[in-house]
Amino acid sequence: MVRVLKEMEQYAKENHIPIMMKDGIEFLEKYIKENHVKKILELGTAIGYSAIRMASIDKNIKIVTIERDKNRYEEALKNIKKVKLENQIEVIFMDIMDYYTEEEFDLIFIDAAKSQYIKFFEKFESNLIIGGTVISDNLNFHGYTKMLERIESKNLRQMVGKIRNYIAYLEDKKNFETTFLELGDGIGISVKRGE
Repeated sequence: MVRVLKEMEQYAKENHIPIMMKDGIEFLEKYIKENHVKKILELGTAIGYSAIRMASIDKNIKIVTIERDKNRYEEALKNIKKVKLENQIEVIFMDIMDYYTEEEFDLIFIDAAKSQYIKFFEKFESNLIIGGTVISDNLNFHGYTKMLERIESKNLRQMVGKIRNYIAYLEDKKNFETTFLELGDGIGISVKRGE
């Protein structure tokens, strides 16, 4: 397992595939352990790195993870097979917005297209149990969200603007209690309140 994870870290670095930063993934693992999370929906599989790390915490954890990039999807399947976690991790090759499920989850982990975070949240919040959590990664976006005014590139400015809108959206959401952490690339923890 350790060897495969190291290989994946190297592969991600060489191929410019974003995976969670060390302190971010360690926080996520700790959160799952401490809150006895068993059912996880992950939006954005990439090469399966975070899904493998989350599933290996406890053999009773089940993960549904969605990826729309064919190469990443295939790489994820290969990696999950290497560590023999196929029974715990279901990888779905599809655009997140095309995926529908009646299933309920303890945790939803959002780590996909940053510009779509609000849409993702709205689409799946009803699949989250009361007391369940949405964890959103990359809210600092390499520090850019704190310095929007200094960004030259129009595309980057628009992207960062969308992340800032998402942060404001989380802050305003009355049925969720959100905490922001300066870990990894910035993490939001949104816990669903009772009615």
